[in-house]
Amino acid sequence: MAPRILVVEDDPSILRGLELNLQLEGFETVAAMDGRTALDLAEGADLVVLDLMIPQLHGYQVCQRLRSAGNDVPIILLSARSAEVDIVMGLEYGADDYVTKPFRVAELMARVKAHLRRRVPPEDTVLFSDVEVDLDRRLVRRAGEHVELTSREYDLLAFLVKNEGRAVTRDAILEAVWGVNYLGTDRTVDNFVTRLRQKLEPDGGPHHFLTVRGVGYRFVSEPS
Repeated sequence: MAPRILVVEDDPSILRGLELNLQLEGFETVAAMDGRTALDLAEGADLVVLDLMIPQLHGYQVCQRLRSAGNDVPIILLSARSAEVDIVMGLEYGADDYVTKPFRVAELMARVKAHLRRRVPPEDTVLFSDVEVDLDRRLVRRAGEHVELTSREYDLLAFLVKNEGRAVTRDAILEAVWGVNYLGTDRTVDNFVTRLRQKLEPDGGPHHFLTVRGVGYRFVSEPS
């Protein structure tokens, strides 16, 4: 899925130009022409390109309110003001970058890509719903809060997410998670999958840990 960029600019021609250039780079864009609309649309954005002088709420206020609400989306401020005090103020209000007008489009695109790269989760991190699984450190968070899993629950989770999209049999799960000499039954797997659903699924699921009738289970990060 392409990163979603919120572009906030009250000059229609500049707004359209920014959107076109971002789209040419493969990004999805959404536009706002005032501060209040920007706040409404910021949820779910991967990055915000924000003009400083916009109606209703200026750029500093938008930055401040997003940060106060706990939104850590990267923000690149655009402004004709180039004084050091203006740049420092923008950064202190929560912006990640400050670009003065007139600007080179290529430079702005490079800055957008650089900030997005910093937000890409490590290869050993799996994301689904509001859950983050750090396979390298064996840590699981849900909505930012640590989730306590037993060692066996974690091993089962790791096995399923590493086999995303594949239907894996209960026997394969028992062998991989409990070992070839374990004398448990299919019911053991069912019970542990139920625990994962209760701890990690919205409303207990199943949305991500799916039952494959007559076979076993399949993990999907994005439910169909």
